[in-house]
Amino acid sequence: MRSSAVAALIIFLYACSPVTPARLQKSLEATERQFQDHTGFVLYDPEKGKTIVEFNGDRYFTPASNTKIFTLFASLRILGDSVPAVHYSQKGDSLIFWGTGDPSFLYSEVTGDSTVYHFLVNAPQDLYFSQTNFHTTRFGSGWAWDDYNSRYSPERSPFPMYGNLVTVIADHEILDIRPKTLAPDFITGAPRERARIDRSEFKNEFTAYPADRITTVRELNVPFRADSTTIVKLLSDTLGRPVLHANEPLPQRRNTLYSVHVDSLYKVMMQESDNFIAEQLLLLCAQVLTDSLKTEIAIDYVKKHFLNDLVDEPVWVDGSGLSRYNLFTPRSIVQLWQKIDATIPRDRLFPLLATGGVSGTLRNWYRGETPFIFGKTGTLSNNHCLSGFLITRKGKVLIFSFMNSNYVRSGTAIRQNMERILRDIHEHY
Repeated sequence: MRSSAVAALIIFLYACSPVTPARLQKSLEATERQFQDHTGFVLYDPEKGKTIVEFNGDRYFTPASNTKIFTLFASLRILGDSVPAVHYSQKGDSLIFWGTGDPSFLYSEVTGDSTVYHFLVNAPQDLYFSQTNFHTTRFGSGWAWDDYNSRYSPERSPFPMYGNLVTVIADHEILDIRPKTLAPDFITGAPRERARIDRSEFKNEFTAYPADRITTVRELNVPFRADSTTIVKLLSDTLGRPVLHANEPLPQRRNTLYSVHVDSLYKVMMQESDNFIAEQLLLLCAQVLTDSLKTEIAIDYVKKHFLNDLVDEPVWVDGSGLSRYNLFTPRSIVQLWQKIDATIPRDRLFPLLATGGVSGTLRNWYRGETPFIFGKTGTLSNNHCLSGFLITRKGKVLIFSFMNSNYVRSGTAIRQNMERILRDIHEHY
């Protein structure tokens, strides 16, 4: 208790004096003592090309959704301006189509685009769906198996629809189920204090538990099993015409239909930390590279061709950061932001990122007269990170990575301490 009080006092005293690298170093040392965790921090000045302060910058941390920074970089280097949505080929009176992993189809979180819908609805041929180009598992390596019922953990699939989520509107009764195709797969359970939905692990069998009294109407989202049978079933119902299975390999000569602008996906992934979009983006990258929907293809390619000069090799296994196998160092994340900064202009990049006091996962933190933090958060139990760009009162743009692992205190306390340090840099550096 005494050491925590001393550490807090040190942080307070340093907050009242000009920011120097030595002072930041002492604040970070006090942070580790206070929270008994592992703290890593790197602050870099891109204009001068030098590191201002580095504290455990060479140590590996669990990045959580900071992994999405790597996914953004991969997508920027591999995908074009528009998302390849579907491959198709005509055989006689049949139209055979293959998914590319495009997550935007009928997903409410993304700007609506009806290109694929109208193409399939109006095709004069019989429709056949093939997923022979899908070569990965529904979950990533190192994901928590019991998250299958959680909104933040939809399955990966070749032709996702509705974000691979079923949406239920409920209060003291179940009011609506979307897509309606899955409504027959629901049964009603005994009322509970709060409405909730449970799904069987391996089947689309749902139990809806209404609230035991009239409450505010809630929207509940639960992942559905996105196997080929479900894809065809949902497509047939959505399009209002039969869609059948095919086992056709993806031909070298085929047509490709494009859908939304890539930024409409990047914005949701980076601001709202959408795991589903992140995973599907790596599948999109893989199909552009090799025609195979397999996450490891994209990761291996990007590491070999674009990240082989990182000071610390990233341990990178998925697109979203749901896996605890991911391990990055703060100084490598700063290097990655430098690469992104050199790839696209800031007037395009910054609006894609969570913004302090304004948008995304930072909307309730880092408030200011003008926004001064633009970046990406990352949170798993006992781990929280924030990496991105910090703008000082003098207008200087700095790049930083702030990583915390293995703490047992509340996440709110960790965030408050981070905000104290980063705001101090903004005010006084």
